[in-house]
Amino acid sequence: MSLFGNCACGRHGSRAEHDSEESIVEEAVLRAAIPDGALRRRFLQAVGAGTAFAALSTLFPLGAAKEAFAQAGGKPEKTKLKVGFIPITCATPIIMAHPMGFYARHGLDVEVVKTAGWAVIRDKTLNKEYDAAHMLSPMPLAITLGAGASAVPYTMPAVENINGQAITLAVKHKDRRAPKDWKGFKFAVPFDYSMHNYLLRYYVAEHGLDPDRDIQIRSVPPPEMVANLRADNLDGFLAPDPVNQRAVYDGVGFIHTLSKDIWDGHPCCAFAASKEFVTTMPNTYRALLKAILDATAYARKADHRKEIAAAIAPANYLNQPVTVVEQVLTGTFADGLGNVRKVPDRIDFDPFPWHSFAVWILTQMKRWGQLKGEVDYQSVAREVFLATDAAKLMADAGLAPPNSTYKSFSVMGRAFDPMKPKEYVESFAIKRA
Repeated sequence: MSLFGNCACGRHGSRAEHDSEESIVEEAVLRAAIPDGALRRRFLQAVGAGTAFAALSTLFPLGAAKEAFAQAGGKPEKTKLKVGFIPITCATPIIMAHPMGFYARHGLDVEVVKTAGWAVIRDKTLNKEYDAAHMLSPMPLAITLGAGASAVPYTMPAVENINGQAITLAVKHKDRRAPKDWKGFKFAVPFDYSMHNYLLRYYVAEHGLDPDRDIQIRSVPPPEMVANLRADNLDGFLAPDPVNQRAVYDGVGFIHTLSKDIWDGHPCCAFAASKEFVTTMPNTYRALLKAILDATAYARKADHRKEIAAAIAPANYLNQPVTVVEQVLTGTFADGLGNVRKVPDRIDFDPFPWHSFAVWILTQMKRWGQLKGEVDYQSVAREVFLATDAAKLMADAGLAPPNSTYKSFSVMGRAFDPMKPKEYVESFAIKRA
């Protein structure tokens, strides 16, 4: 049966919605039966999910629990929420949903909290100071796998934006645009576990540079990048916007290449929440995701971009001149090289969390030594990137969900087959794996 076929029980609009509800109830019951997360994961690994839930059903009336869940009416368990964000245009749907009323429309009182950097975002969500957060799309994978922090099951129900990054160089390097001339350059990326890091590494490696030996890459919070470029602490960065455009606006940098020219349609940032939040507050989670997907659908339309720029530019959100934000969102922008470019999809908003995106990210984590040992790429992708949840609600928001969770694509002309991740990692001459 198709993922978007009719529901077998007749109570839901689709098979996806039926399966999502069943999964939420089963996981909540299992969590209550085995509170220890590590023990629960070992149990599932040992016997398999099907056997585990079959055994659980002999001790607990899962059918009754699912029926009670269905009759609950969908009222949010919690309405006052805190959602952390970094002040960049990648967070547009999460930010704009506050001043433009999308959260309130779904019965939520959400405080969007401007946060200094990604490590702070991670720590505050893990410590439950934030209910959910704007994260870099690799972060929920890294958190789930315990890369860079203790392992905690995390989820990514929606991509916040696609494209929306660029390589920006200091103005003094206008005559050194060939990557072969970048040996010794100091670059910044927002975080070790970021698309920015992986795309910069990919880009320079395809041009013959070893990113760990021929250049320096350091993590710098996006709000500090332009100041570091101005102070000559950096030669360039692969950054989210509006950082790149602000460097041009301030006359300290120029846009060397947009990230869409490295991989058109790549994921950037994401809406993320712990597995615990998703399973213990399912109605709140659904309302929050629905509000963000509605905002995403609104942001996709080009004629809304100037209105959105005005809404998110103020100090409590991006703290940027409206002109800078407009140039990013509309795709009509000065590049710092004397040109005005028109690239309507410089940044775009497509929320579907493709499992193939997750697999590609995991291959780069493996390639650069962030993951050790064997990786079950497809299993981790399914666990973290909640494609079923996104598909279920996208149609309600006026967005068309795809019929599959996998697709092939190319990065700098090199084809990626998500069914052959090991071969992909091994195909690179420059790697740490």
